[in-house]
Amino acid sequence: MDHCAGVTRARARNFYFGLKLTPEPKRSALYALYAWTRQADDTVDGAPTLDHARRALDCFREQSRLVIEQRFDLENPGRSDPMWLAVRWTLRRYPIDLAWLWAVLDGMEEDLSHAGYEDLAALERYCGLVASTVGKMCVAVWGIAPGTERARAETLAHQRGIAFQITNILRDLRADRDASPGRVYLPRQVLQQHGVTIDDLCAWSKPDRCSACVRAIAVRARAAYDESEPLHAMIEPECRASLLAMTRIYSGLLGLIERDPSRVCAPVPARLTTARKLTIALSAMWSAQRSARREASIT
Repeated sequence: MDHCAGVTRARARNFYFGLKLTPEPKRSALYALYAWTRQADDTVDGAPTLDHARRALDCFREQSRLVIEQRFDLENPGRSDPMWLAVRWTLRRYPIDLAWLWAVLDGMEEDLSHAGYEDLAALERYCGLVASTVGKMCVAVWGIAPGTERARAETLAHQRGIAFQITNILRDLRADRDASPGRVYLPRQVLQQHGVTIDDLCAWSKPDRCSACVRAIAVRARAAYDESEPLHAMIEPECRASLLAMTRIYSGLLGLIERDPSRVCAPVPARLTTARKLTIALSAMWSAQRSARREASIT
């Protein structure tokens, strides 16, 4: 668990400030899940060729299956890193649907054959694989408040995942285009509707059209944040600050882009300062505590 906490602290950036507000042992469970997704991603990114990446992802998927089925000797220090022990413990303790894990890997595999997306519906399907599944895992660990319908909470977690992932896509638009191989996540239909290409956006060569295009995508992300707002009241009160902090951080990133769409083409991606993230985390903790006290007084 200490190993996974260190991975999260070093690599999660925006998520860490929210996850840290989750009480133990749920916090460690979330760190374990993050470390699993991070290692899967690093396995693919570190491969020298596309074929190597596919084989590495297949190996990671198989090892995940063996660990879940308890057919892998994790107690032998020479056989595995600590992440696998933490993940197995987490999956035993919390009601995580294993299909969510496989969906995350399916999304990574789709990235290896990236061909872009025709419309928003296709993009949202991808977001559902790589982000909404993680949101559902978080909800499973945080727990559902009494009287809440689990299926409804998972539906809202799906929308929140779409909001987070589209925010990421806008923030990393230029970096994704410049990667090797380059990736363009913005739907072709939206680009065509506004008469721009990804190169136009990265060069900001048609400011009015570029702004309109970015804002059109941002509108969908903002709607997903708004649609999933009831989720906060559906999880266990002790964990609400964590979700609230992560949401405010990601929503704040989207706000930077909404106010200045040209930030998607800046050499440095839009980001909140560490001080701002800390302020958001403290504010979220206070808001969640106030909400819990109000609910307790009503009951």
